[in-house]
Amino acid sequence: SDPDDVRLVGGASRCNGDVQIKHHGEWRGVRYYYSSDLWTLKTADVICRRLDCGSAVSGRRSVSSGPQWSISPICLLSTSALTDCVRIEPYSRDSALSLTCSDSVRLVHGSSLCSGRLEVRSNQSWSSVCEEDLDLNDTQVVCRELGCGGPGLLQGGLYGEGEAPVWTSELQCEGNESAVLDCRRSSSAGKTCSSGTAAGLTCTDPGGVRLVGQPSRCAGALEIQHQGQWRPVGDHYKLWDLKSGSAVCQYLDCGSAVSVNTTDDSTDRPVWLVSVPCVKLTSGPRDCVELYDPSNLSSAVDVVCSDLLPQPNISLSDGVFEVYQQGFRVLVGSDFTVTCSVRPQYPGGSFRLISDTEKPLNLTLPAVNHSAHFLLSSMGYAHRGNYTCVYHVDVYNRSFSSSQSPALYLTVGDLVTNLIIRVVLVHFLLIMGTISLFFYCRVSSQL
Repeated sequence: SDPDDVRLVGGASRCNGDVQIKHHGEWRGVRYYYSSDLWTLKTADVICRRLDCGSAVSGRRSVSSGPQWSISPICLLSTSALTDCVRIEPYSRDSALSLTCSDSVRLVHGSSLCSGRLEVRSNQSWSSVCEEDLDLNDTQVVCRELGCGGPGLLQGGLYGEGEAPVWTSELQCEGNESAVLDCRRSSSAGKTCSSGTAAGLTCTDPGGVRLVGQPSRCAGALEIQHQGQWRPVGDHYKLWDLKSGSAVCQYLDCGSAVSVNTTDDSTDRPVWLVSVPCVKLTSGPRDCVELYDPSNLSSAVDVVCSDLLPQPNISLSDGVFEVYQQGFRVLVGSDFTVTCSVRPQYPGGSFRLISDTEKPLNLTLPAVNHSAHFLLSSMGYAHRGNYTCVYHVDVYNRSFSSSQSPALYLTVGDLVTNLIIRVVLVHFLLIMGTISLFFYCRVSSQL
């Protein structure tokens, strides 16, 4: 049954229209106003789920036609009672909040609004879908209805089995439909999914997140792609901190934030506003962008992440060696050079060469042209083992270290070619000795 405290009115369906909340026995629209507490897809999704609709697809401002309630959007993420989030404000009328939720499809228990176990609404209830019943055309329509990008990963059991019954129809989408309910379906009465096959779907994120303006992709000004446009993220209230910055770094696979600063470019330009509390609570920054049009601000957010440096490379050069199983065989007693290098980003820095040999090495050389050459002399059996490089550099008033390079395994001994030469030489000497002995004995017998 429909909830008795929220509804969408004036739209094409019960899952589309202006939001109204019932509080103290009175239905009113919800005020949409600019503050540090922003309406986002994530907070709008709470209302869509409350209405037993699918996921939040979009939101917008609409013209208010009467008195309104003010709602704290971020409060909705931490309570089950909508009325707990009503705020008594001195303003009685402003732009109203209008939402579009998906009517018939949703993804649940995923890391963002564009991932999760697929459920379809039919006959007033939600049902899981078997992985085997979906093809590329079906998943394209699902992702499109949810306002996400194209389908990515489809895997049974990826987001659990859930308690929803199995949908008894099989989708037969052509791929160009705008909603799942527009697709043809075939009935499979009494159908069940075998264990681990409830369809889990990940649609690509229609937006993007990046850090720009610095040599590393893990440092720079924060930008988000939303509604097809890349814009900086504004921070008018200076709310961005290390925790919210770390959420961005983790999303970019750049570790955690080591510094977050609000900068001022002195000139206003279009920016996206992002709910900082939402970013801290969720793993998809795109879900936390303010629903309405971009604002014009001069502020921006600069983030530096811990995994700033790329993984260095390690190689062997200037020595007598040969490929041996998973590494190299170095000639005993020879000299050779291990080279550490890194993709050019920052000038200077240093490389450290580490080994797990019988006599461990821990050598450091300054980086010259983004590389360093370690000369190792008189190789002995104690030098057998793994060698790795680590790159260090001081930037942004901090010291950064890269991850270790792939291991380079060295073994020490005679080269195979040397052994072959020795074997051939020994055989040659034996043959020559035998021949010499033969002629000596023959000559002796004739005397």
